[in-house]
Amino acid sequence: MSEPRLFPGLFLSVGAMKAGTTWLYAVLARHPALHFAMEKEIHYFYHRFVNPGQLSEAYRLREARNRYLFRFDPEKANIDVIRANLRWVGSYLERPVDDYWYRNLFHMRDGHAYACDFSNLHAQLPREAWPQTARKCDRLRVLFTMRDPVQRLWSHTKFHLQITGHLDKLDSWGPEEFNEFIRRPHIWVNAEYGVILRNLRAGLTPETLKVLFYEDLHADQRATLRGIEDFLGIPAFDYPQSVLDGRFTESVKHRMPVFFPDLVASDVRRICKEVAAEGYSIPAGWSAGLPVGA
Repeated sequence: MSEPRLFPGLFLSVGAMKAGTTWLYAVLARHPALHFAMEKEIHYFYHRFVNPGQLSEAYRLREARNRYLFRFDPEKANIDVIRANLRWVGSYLERPVDDYWYRNLFHMRDGHAYACDFSNLHAQLPREAWPQTARKCDRLRVLFTMRDPVQRLWSHTKFHLQITGHLDKLDSWGPEEFNEFIRRPHIWVNAEYGVILRNLRAGLTPETLKVLFYEDLHADQRATLRGIEDFLGIPAFDYPQSVLDGRFTESVKHRMPVFFPDLVASDVRRICKEVAAEGYSIPAGWSAGLPVGA
């Protein structure tokens, strides 16, 4: 007997981190065929297949307190919206954390073609996780976005130091400190595009996976969005230009040290070869010798 199809349609954007996923989330959330839960990054499949402690009760309680509760002005808020949001928080705090828990986070879905979850940690799933997930879906679609490795690492570095209150390190660190930091597992794992692509392509059917480049995305935003809509099989939508022009979770502006590209030059050459070996054409400019930039 086949497993029950718990998810009628599931659209997962899995990273890479600092490669345009938040922009895509903000734009695609306008599409009437797509339903997003309150949380952009739920991390359920990472919790299930990689780190069972990711969605611990303590973690979810902290998220509920810091991100979802007490964040509205009672003089301006719509009571129906707040009630719906509190229902979502109630589902988020339910137990056990299993497939039914995850499905119930999309309880407000109403005629949408896809429930959407943009969790960058899902890029770290082992290849065997993907067919298991696909068997639970009537339709599964997975999007993976890559960005020039040097620029992505620099943006990731700035962003992490910014949110952890250590921006002073951008001026005080030298090559050794930066090199040690970017090679920490939680930072570096996001740079291993070859590993991620091999796992995705081995675990998913071709029609289930779409890979795109950050550089192509912003070279022609509307064409890229139309390609994503075609991939999902949903109608074209006329996104407001003001939304396309938006910038979300930007890192602080800070010039890249001249030595930074050299720290990863050999790794970038290897990563580019691995991406090319998977059949993708590397965008012009991907190299460890890119001009320094903000």
